[in-house]
Amino acid sequence: MAHQWTWTLALLVVWVSTCIEVLCCLCSSAASSLWHMNDFIKAVEQLEDGNPQLAPLAVLRSLRGAAGLNDAFIQHFLGNASSGGLEMDASLSDYMGKAVRHRVTEDGREQGVALTSDGTTVALKPLLLGIEAGFLSKTKGHVVGLYQLTLAKDLGLSFKHVHRSPLSPRLGPDGCWDNVTSPKVFTLSGSPSLITTAQVNGGMDGVILGMEIFVQSGHPLKLSSLLKAYYCHRLENEGLDVVQHPISPQRREKFRELIVPPLLARQVVRSINLRRRLKGHPKMQVKEKKQLMAVVNKGMKEFVFQYMNCPAIIPRCAWDAEPYRGTPTLLSLPLSFMYIHHTSTPSQPCLTFEQCAADMRSMQRFHQEDRGWDDIGYSFVAGSDGYIYEGRGWHWQGAHTYGHNSRGYGVAFIGDYSSRLPSQHSMGLVRDQLASCAVGGGRLVGNFTLQGHRQVVNTLCPGDAFYKEIQGWEHFGEVKE
Repeated sequence: MAHQWTWTLALLVVWVSTCIEVLCCLCSSAASSLWHMNDFIKAVEQLEDGNPQLAPLAVLRSLRGAAGLNDAFIQHFLGNASSGGLEMDASLSDYMGKAVRHRVTEDGREQGVALTSDGTTVALKPLLLGIEAGFLSKTKGHVVGLYQLTLAKDLGLSFKHVHRSPLSPRLGPDGCWDNVTSPKVFTLSGSPSLITTAQVNGGMDGVILGMEIFVQSGHPLKLSSLLKAYYCHRLENEGLDVVQHPISPQRREKFRELIVPPLLARQVVRSINLRRRLKGHPKMQVKEKKQLMAVVNKGMKEFVFQYMNCPAIIPRCAWDAEPYRGTPTLLSLPLSFMYIHHTSTPSQPCLTFEQCAADMRSMQRFHQEDRGWDDIGYSFVAGSDGYIYEGRGWHWQGAHTYGHNSRGYGVAFIGDYSSRLPSQHSMGLVRDQLASCAVGGGRLVGNFTLQGHRQVVNTLCPGDAFYKEIQGWEHFGEVKE
């Protein structure tokens, strides 16, 4: 009997051990299908730890090889992708290949993109190509292919496609994840162009980090350390006002510091010419060159406005908004006013995407449940994390300034600013970018007037520190009932 129990126990141990191994494999498989930047960075760390002898440039070339990114255009600037003695098991290689290889499916799903901790989505291909160009440029002494590999080629393809098919979108769109906690599927919010918002974000980040590598002194950081510093930075109470190194919420402003539109336009044209040459096509004639420049210049105006002048806006789906209740009222555009508010509850600034998204949900619940409104009252909300959050948006009338809701957008700063000011960065987002972007619902037409108001309907408080501050903003006016 004892012998029988011994064998039964032994079999049970073997069975449990086998189940644990299977479950661990299933957990590993599930984790590998999550497309968050933190998961990708962990995978890069695993790769680096298994190959401590390899320099960052060799790691990047191996990632490019795993993703099959070795066409003639990329080789022209970066050379061949190769394993370079790197050891990578099949599951990790499969994950890396899927993570870096970018494509949009017929049903509007965008692959090869990752959700970052700041709530934005980034295509990994242009990001890593830009970083690799930065490391390679450091050895050559001059920047090699940085703009062409990150943005210029894709912009050129999109501009030319729209020229041939005028009804096609030129840029964007953004999209929504199935779950921001465990992101697996990213679906675009409209018809895709040949360069989506995630590609633009990845391209901008590739330019910023590639140039950062090129100009920095000392030994290069590991790839995982570089990505951590950029995407995983935790803001202090002062927000972006005191950040000393580039981080992802500064993406657009840092990109504006590095690039001037005419230079980027020239790089777009060079990319188009290089692709023609690599395909064996004859040299363009003078007339064709002029037509190409006209197409590129037109496309660049839209790119500059959409991605350099306007602020990044976190869409409703990202902060998990409840649906609008009832039938929304369409605004008659263009609008002439923007009404500035600050919140009494939440009273503290939000410094992370998670907190800002939670504050948005809290305000929406208050407005819908306690006030009985159809939706969150504001058109847009400014966090202290570096982003604007979509409320009712560009096209639907808000409930923010009694008697004036149809005349302008209502924008609230998260936090009680009766005795202090929002961060300079947050105020700049609204004053310098959102305002210029807002006329006509995201199209730049005419002049714009900013007007100051508290969250409390129909009540002005001239003693507020924030009220005094925005009196100095250009074209400031008062709401009078």
